[in-house]
Amino acid sequence: MEGPQRDRAERLRVVLERDGPTCVWCGRTFTHQVVPTTDHLVPRVKGGPSWLENEVAACRRCNGDRGHRGAAEWLEECGRRAWPADGDRVRRVLVSLEEAIAVRGGQRRARSHLATQVRRLRRQG
Repeated sequence: MEGPQRDRAERLRVVLERDGPTCVWCGRTFTHQVVPTTDHLVPRVKGGPSWLENEVAACRRCNGDRGHRGAAEWLEECGRRAWPADGDRVRRVLVSLEEAIAVRGGQRRARSHLATQVRRLRRQG
């Protein structure tokens, strides 16, 4: 399990090793032109921690376009845009975040947003 001690660049490197070199939302492969960023599935403004269990790699375009929208809502938007978003990866990371919070505690602000997103994603299937 990962704590907050790693810096952003190190967390991004680990996320890329874990999930592969593609944007979770649009599916583009990262290159020097398609730059990976750390995208918090539970946004920081909604209490999301900077933990590996809350982060996926997204290209700058997708990360910026998503803003602070929930992961479930953004997956729906990706579908409308005909992008091959990786819903399984999003679900896996959110469940991992639920488990990490259960073990570590805290993250009071993130919990309700997280629960809503996981519930919506389970219904989306």
